[in-house]
Amino acid sequence: MKDYIVRATAYDGQVRAFAVRSTEVVKEIQQRLDTWATASAALGRAISAGAMMGAMLKGEERVTIQVKGNGPLGQIVVDANAHGDVRGYVTHPHVDPPPKAPGKLDVASAVGTEGTIYVIKDLGLKEPYRGSSPIISGELGEDFTYYFVTSEQTPSAVGLGVIVAPDHTISASGGFILQLMPGAEEAVIERLEAQIQKLTSVSKMVQEGLTPEEMLAEALGETPTVLGRLDIQFKCGCSLERAKGALASLGKGDLEEILQKGESPEIECHFCKEKYQVSLTDIQKMIEEL
Repeated sequence: MKDYIVRATAYDGQVRAFAVRSTEVVKEIQQRLDTWATASAALGRAISAGAMMGAMLKGEERVTIQVKGNGPLGQIVVDANAHGDVRGYVTHPHVDPPPKAPGKLDVASAVGTEGTIYVIKDLGLKEPYRGSSPIISGELGEDFTYYFVTSEQTPSAVGLGVIVAPDHTISASGGFILQLMPGAEEAVIERLEAQIQKLTSVSKMVQEGLTPEEMLAEALGETPTVLGRLDIQFKCGCSLERAKGALASLGKGDLEEILQKGESPEIECHFCKEKYQVSLTDIQKMIEEL
């Protein structure tokens, strides 16, 4: 099954909803970054959230998410856009604390229970939108729920899940975001809350083969009105030119030091692990331009 996002409404337009299957995308990222089990679960959850937040955008808009917790993972970074392109990485991919229970990875210990989620949206305006909220659990689903409520003033429910096989490969990954529209009736709110309380885990739903449409039906307690579907894929925009730009930003002194060493520097992309060799001739040109 392909990875894709569904955009939908329910309860006579009083709720808007998104659901994603991200298994293949997270699988590719795990292979590229060699993330261990709990690191994969944390990054995969953030990838699903980022992909759905990208689907809330339009045109050339994009979103960057930074999860900076006090756990051993360090920082989680996810980039996504309105076209379904998504990428992400963790500072320390080889993190895998003991499980909380058999078959239940301890994501909160890896992420940390203190810290901040930052969201930067490039909406094509002079300045990007910047929002943030504290990490409240480290499980990420609850943390993104809290972000939407406090930073974007949108009552939401976020469910995220990843199942990692014993060999660290990805068996299933997905998630949903449910958001109340302004003026939603109290009866709708109560019914939705009751429905969410009795839900099975998101990762289990994906593993059982439920489509994003079927996940939304489970989460909402009714068949949603589907507004659109969007394929998602891992896509990294790195290039040799961008690698050169990153080097040029170091400044003249650092570039002269690189030149004196006489070795062409190699730049590795955080997101895809692609390596770019920058020639000493190019370094010399950068120095002359500066």
